[in-house]
Amino acid sequence: MPTTYFMVTFTLPAQLRKTVWQHQKEIYDLLIKCAWQTVDSFARRDPKLKGRIGAHSVLHTHNRKLEYHPHVHMIVPAGVVDEDRGEWRCKKEDYLFPEHNLAKVFRAKVFDGMTALGLKAMETVPQEWVVDCKSVGRGEQALIYRGRYLYRGVISERNILGDCQGIITFRIKDNTGQELIQCLPGAEFLWRLMLHVLPKRFRRVRDFGLLHGNAKRLILLVQLVLRVRLPWPAPPREPTTMLCPRCGGVLQLLLIRQRERIPVLC
Repeated sequence: MPTTYFMVTFTLPAQLRKTVWQHQKEIYDLLIKCAWQTVDSFARRDPKLKGRIGAHSVLHTHNRKLEYHPHVHMIVPAGVVDEDRGEWRCKKEDYLFPEHNLAKVFRAKVFDGMTALGLKAMETVPQEWVVDCKSVGRGEQALIYRGRYLYRGVISERNILGDCQGIITFRIKDNTGQELIQCLPGAEFLWRLMLHVLPKRFRRVRDFGLLHGNAKRLILLVQLVLRVRLPWPAPPREPTTMLCPRCGGVLQLLLIRQRERIPVLC
């Protein structure tokens, strides 16, 4: 989209982690939905937007120290489409929504959802929650930024430095980005990784609103309003070269006229 993108991170307080761990599938799903509902409601009420916004969301369950820390990252374009008027509206400044207000609405939605599920917090939960909202540049930059969260596992192999007598040495980063070397017994290290295995068939990556896969009609409307001209016809694809697994030479596809016309590689 021709606008600035923002990374909006919705975080749960530490006091709720025990409850989340006991009801992972239900609360993980609730977190993603509440995060989207919060962003969507703010976009519809914002005086400069007042329309349908979109978002790419990713659920994460760990922090930089590999500890259990459920939170939701959302990549949000600072622009909306007004279906009734056929307009595209976006913000010009590097500011999307007030973080404090986002946190208050998100907190209320999470508690309402937990009540509907018949769940209660095990401990006293603080009034102030944390939501971070920062600019991450234009569309291509935002997708690269999101890709790091999407395809990055809990820990990469290059950060596992050694295994000596059952003690795992690995490299992590603190909240300031400084690298730290940590050692844990093998069982404890494996348990820390197992904390982040998601429930079976759970989708941690989801798209919403204008960026949902079923919103092609809205995308066409935005292209029409912004007078976007797509190349047509599409450029021809270059033929794929197949190499022989034995000698490495280029294979040619020959068609031999038989009853079933079976293609033969030689």
